[in-house]
Amino acid sequence: MVKAIVLASSDKAYGDQEKLPYTEETPLQGRNPYDVSKSCADLIAQTYANTFNSPLAITRCGNFYGGGDLNWNRVVPGTVRSVLRGDAPIIRSDGKFVRDYFYVEDGVAAYMLLAERLLEGKLKHGAAYNFSNETQITVLDLVHSILQQMQSKLQPRILNQASNEIRHQYLSAERARKELSWSPKFTLDQGLNKTIAWYRRALRDVAS
Repeated sequence: MVKAIVLASSDKAYGDQEKLPYTEETPLQGRNPYDVSKSCADLIAQTYANTFNSPLAITRCGNFYGGGDLNWNRVVPGTVRSVLRGDAPIIRSDGKFVRDYFYVEDGVAAYMLLAERLLEGKLKHGAAYNFSNETQITVLDLVHSILQQMQSKLQPRILNQASNEIRHQYLSAERARKELSWSPKFTLDQGLNKTIAWYRRALRDVAS
């Protein structure tokens, strides 16, 4: 018998909204295929909680980053690898998109917290929570933060080729803070520091 389900939804489930930050009451209205997939999975999960009282909870987080991500098209691993290679990092958008970056270890801790509360019977079935360090940053500023931490003088190449992207996405984690007594363990700078260290070790081991 399944005793607890934690669905990993996303801030993408909210889609493009005029009012920010997203709260858990913000309508789920993805418009692009990926965003709609998140909206649909989120809503389907809620139907199982409402109809069958399934023991599930939903996380909605921003853009995860951290060691182990080998999708080099993503801005954090791609930037770190470029700097380690001595290449200019590439920004595919105009660099002005605002995002909510969330360190992967904080994400894992959030998933575990919800699972534990479900098992303890302390969580309403179908409850959704935003998890975020509530630090909004543009893609360009994120890349500059990585360059600064890596003590690199490289300058990013801005391609300005992104399409069908939401310009501003960020979350309020007030509900998680109040109802779960939750707070992130890592600031953005701390998370980036640990992430950069992971890629330095991993890519050094590959090269050796």
